[in-house]
Amino acid sequence: MALKLNSKNLSQISAAGELKVKVPSYQRGNAVKEGIVHVGVGGFHRAHLAVYVDQLMQKHGVTDYAICGVGLQPFDAAMRDALKSQDYLYTVVERSANGSLACVVGSINSYLFAPDDREAVIAKMAHPDTHIVSLTITESGYYYDEHTHELQSEHPDIQFDLDAANEKAPRTTFGFLYAALERRRQQGLKPFTVLSCDNMHKNGTITKSMLESFARLRDPEVAKWIAEQGAFPNSMVDRITPQTTATDKAALATAFAIEDAWPVVTEPFMQWVVEDHFSDGRPPFEKVGVQVVENVHDVEQFERHKLRLLNGSHSALGYPGQLAGFKYVHEVMGHPLFRKFVWQMMQEEVKPLLPSIPGVDIDEYCKTLIERFSNPTIMDQLPRICLGASGKIPQFIMPSIAEAIATNAPFRRLCFVAAAWFHYINGVDDKGEKFEVVDPMREELQAKAHAGGTNPAELLSIKSLFGDDLRNDKRFLQEMATTMEDIARDGIMKTLPKYIH
Repeated sequence: MALKLNSKNLSQISAAGELKVKVPSYQRGNAVKEGIVHVGVGGFHRAHLAVYVDQLMQKHGVTDYAICGVGLQPFDAAMRDALKSQDYLYTVVERSANGSLACVVGSINSYLFAPDDREAVIAKMAHPDTHIVSLTITESGYYYDEHTHELQSEHPDIQFDLDAANEKAPRTTFGFLYAALERRRQQGLKPFTVLSCDNMHKNGTITKSMLESFARLRDPEVAKWIAEQGAFPNSMVDRITPQTTATDKAALATAFAIEDAWPVVTEPFMQWVVEDHFSDGRPPFEKVGVQVVENVHDVEQFERHKLRLLNGSHSALGYPGQLAGFKYVHEVMGHPLFRKFVWQMMQEEVKPLLPSIPGVDIDEYCKTLIERFSNPTIMDQLPRICLGASGKIPQFIMPSIAEAIATNAPFRRLCFVAAAWFHYINGVDDKGEKFEVVDPMREELQAKAHAGGTNPAELLSIKSLFGDDLRNDKRFLQEMATTMEDIARDGIMKTLPKYIH
């Protein structure tokens, strides 16, 4: 019989299943201080930052940095209810070809649902015990205009929060951060560090710029104080965390005898590179394997490796893979043609363009990626990889192509990935079956794809996505046109061998 996950059952859970489960042996509740308030408690946060903090509490006796989770959106009520029903404990299941490991994580100590009590969230962030407010709110939560690099100040949610009449009942993350920081300033406290854990380039820099812009529109004095004394570390995060399914819950009950309302399934690998820039202290993250680096430049070096190798290769599996009729990342990786293609793209076209980082072996990193993509137990679905490509391809594939153009380096495989995406935009696979294209720019992309056919010029004319260096290069345009014609005529699987040696 599976045991309901809660504090009372922890000792039984650790002894019950045939497979051993690690459980927290540290004290929780009022015995610890909640030094971190985290906005956006989804699967990724619970598999990443919360795991690092759990390890600090478990192995190093850290008691000042337990986490108070915060949900701002109506849909966060489900997470509130799941966590509350089990004393804010949850299970992380690491899956690999070698089997599964389960660990109960206890670093989330409480949870606040903003629609229930917005003042409680402001008060919590403003509390002297809070040293860090961390975020996983997805790109849309930053109200960042990709084209102007400015705050979307005209957005109705931002307008609502800028109205002084609503200052005690904000809607956006920035509304809450501003209200709490203003309160701390009045109380003579330091500002807490705002730590973005979202998978965005220069996530700390963007957070700082957006919050300061918001604050300037509310009170320039508060904005000045935030600018002078606040801290917004840039970071790079990495761990593949698919959405939890009913099958995952059932498997946990069967294999580990745990009944968990919302476990997290993830891979063994995890990485976090964070800039050492905190305004009010921080936990000793280094002790649990976090790479704490000096400055934003160091973060960007790691980030470039990840964006070009991991995310770029994900794109190389995702768009062509879905067109070819595959469903999961590991299935695409299991096909010998795709496996060769991705390895050769990494080694021959991407790796030569990357900076060397002391202590980092790029070949080992590439091998680790191949192993991660091949993990059959994660069941990472291609549509998840392919979501919102207009925000991905310009970051993951096009910069390598642009550098290859500038240095006359090889780029045929990278062009194959870009051409596959151009074809994918139409929402029809190689068998003629329709699929949904989920992208904020879908209408514009599909209109351009339809107008252009196998000529890349129409899509490349979108200036918010592609630069003149791409539009004006004959070698690139020719390669793209040839590849798009081949894919349209013969499909992915017949075209792919032309890109492998």
